[in-house]
Amino acid sequence: MTISLKKGIIAGLSVILFLLWAVSLYWGWMPSSYDVHSKAIEEAQANKHEIVPGYTTTTTLIGMTRWLTEKPGGFLSNDVTPPALFMDNMPAFEYGVLEQVRDLALVMRLDFSRSQSQSSGDKDLEIAQTKVNISHKNWALPSAEGEYADAVIALKRYRARLVAKNEKDAQFYTRADNLSDWLREIEKRLGSISQRLSASVGNDRYNIELAGDPTARQATETEEESQVKTSWLEIDNVFYESRGATWAIVHFLKAVEIDFSDVLEKKNARVSLKQIIRDLEATQETIWAPMVLNGSGFGLLANHSLVMANYVSRANAALIDLRALLEQG
Repeated sequence: MTISLKKGIIAGLSVILFLLWAVSLYWGWMPSSYDVHSKAIEEAQANKHEIVPGYTTTTTLIGMTRWLTEKPGGFLSNDVTPPALFMDNMPAFEYGVLEQVRDLALVMRLDFSRSQSQSSGDKDLEIAQTKVNISHKNWALPSAEGEYADAVIALKRYRARLVAKNEKDAQFYTRADNLSDWLREIEKRLGSISQRLSASVGNDRYNIELAGDPTARQATETEEESQVKTSWLEIDNVFYESRGATWAIVHFLKAVEIDFSDVLEKKNARVSLKQIIRDLEATQETIWAPMVLNGSGFGLLANHSLVMANYVSRANAALIDLRALLEQG
């Protein structure tokens, strides 16, 4: 092999690597927030729909699900080719969004669309909820993105029936108990997110799983005290998964603020919801460091995970108070 040929191969590989790096930067660009109210109005005008209760929440759920498959690079979590194969931040962000899509799709099917526990569920919401629960790692027969696209189609059918005057089966009930049920699920998610982010520095924890109930039991015995610490290889994955989850939750809360406006006004709870949204919006601030830093709690370097955990914990505490307010008579 001649020297010129070697130089040509090296130059060619360098160009390919640079192009893959540039594409990964483009595909990995984090999304910005958008106005869910304006988006709902835009969709209603495009489809000649009337905005009814549930329209904004359904449109936002459609938007989040579509984003997973239609953003630059498409759905990356199940890709088996470069550069997506070597990316981890955006796939982690995707999974955080996907978890919230799954939660809301389930609540839409079981609570928001049903008047009582004995009432039947909506067929399109059942299809959508089933479709989004396929493994996000599936890449063929069927692919995850294909199933998510089918979920969007089912959600659009439900939305079209929701606004149809002659369609009585499709419903969306804006009741305080329905909203409270969904907020309870968000509480659990935020609590888990806060704990996982806090584990970036490691801490000793007591086993409190059975606290408060002397008759409670668990299947497998666990130690009374243990240390929880996230592996340094997983720090950025946990951070971006949490960032994706809170990004989706912010949009869903803004949609709920519109659809459940009467309930929130009656309970004088709108300002409480706005504060929760503001705290979660802070988790989406620009990261100016070239990587997710993991300094100790009071060390010289910042710890981005602990900063986000602070905002999430504040929002979670306010969410608990909001749910208690909604459940009051």
